Formats: sequence, C-alpha cells, structure tokens
Amino acid sequence: MRLPLFRPETVNARRVGAGALLALPALLAGLLTSLSGPAWALYKVVGPDGRVTYTDRAPVDKPAKAIKANGASTPADALPYDLQKVVSRFPVTLYTGNNCTPCDTARQLLKTRGVPFTEKTVTSSEDIRQFRSQEATDQLPTVRIGQKQLSGLQHSDWNAYLDAAGYPATSALPPGYQHSPATPLVPIEPKPGSAPGASDAAPGTPTTPVAPAGNTPAGIRF
Repeated sequence: MRLPLFRPETVNARRVGAGALLALPALLAGLLTSLSGPAWALYKVVGPDGRVTYTDRAPVDKPAKAIKANGASTPADALPYDLQKVVSRFPVTLYTGNNCTPCDTARQLLKTRGVPFTEKTVTSSEDIRQFRSQEATDQLPTVRIGQKQLSGLQHSDWNAYLDAAGYPATSALPPGYQHSPATPLVPIEPKPGSAPGASDAAPGTPTTPVAPAGNTPAGIRF
C-alpha cells in the first residue's frame, strides 16, 4: 500500500498537507492493526484485561489459541499450524480388531510418525456388518487417508500415501499430545430404562462369565 504524496502549492494546500501529515501516525496505526489479524498471525492471545493480540509465535507464559486458515481457532496444544492444514485435508481413520498383531503394528506406525488419527474398533457383529458395508472389505487393519483406502498393513504403501498427503516423516506433535482413544465403529447404545453400567441380572443373582473372544472375529481377516 502506497501513502499519497502531498505537494501543497498554496497556503490552503499547505494546511491540507499539514493536516494529512498529522494524521499519518493514525493512518499507520490503522494499517498495522489491519495486518495484525488472523491473516498472518498463528496465535491469538487474550490478556487478563480482555485485550486481544496476535502473534506468530506460541507464548509460553499465557494461554493462546492457534488460528486456522479459515480464521477459526482451536486450543494451541492441539496441533501445530502446518499439521492442522494436512489433517483438515486428509484425515486419517484406522480400523482395528482385538488380538490383532498387525493392527497393533499399524497403530504404532501412525503414533511413531506423529499422525493424528481416529481409531474405530471392529469387534461386534454390528461393527462387522457396518465395516463391510462401509469399506467393502473384511481385512484388518484398514486405514483411510483422506479418500484413499488401504487394506492390510504394508509399511511402504502406508508411508508413501502419508508422504503424498503431506504428513511429516517424523513426529511434529507437541510434547504431551494424547491420541484419542479407540471407539467402536457402531456406538454402543444403553438399553432403554437402564442406567449406564447397570447389570440386567437381579440383585444377588450370580452372572455367568462370558468366554473371551477368539483371536479373529467371525468373517474378519487379519
């Protein structure tokens, strides 16, 4: 942005020019204010007095919010800005099963590389039906990187697609970052009229222990 040049030729013009020069600090202040918003800043800081400032460095002595590309904000301890952009474009979902060694290896691969991901477990008959209908496969682990589906753990393929999506080769997650816990593919709904965790058996009635699940759910391949 260029500031206008004032060339007063008359007394009146000189007065106009002087007034404009006096207003120059205010003009510059307004320009700096317009530049200090989310267009360039990465963090928004709200002081104890409610005053809002913006900065391109995460403050260490006060809470801040990281600003997304669209201007929205999330807690600064969530993800670095560059990683937020990759996650928003290519979210990663991992489908796993119980007693599945390849699933454990796949989970560890993503964590070691620092890839934020959502993990969905496929263990119940409802999960299996939903998984087959949704992903058109019966193999675990399966991962989705954006719209790309990869079934079965192949380190080279998984890493190649993570590279193509823009995920860093080594973890860029902030210290103390916690991955979200795994949840069933089909949410478990409590029975009507029963409190969460309540047993259907009458008080004092011994319950029959349930045998542990086998290594492979029916119809699922590891």
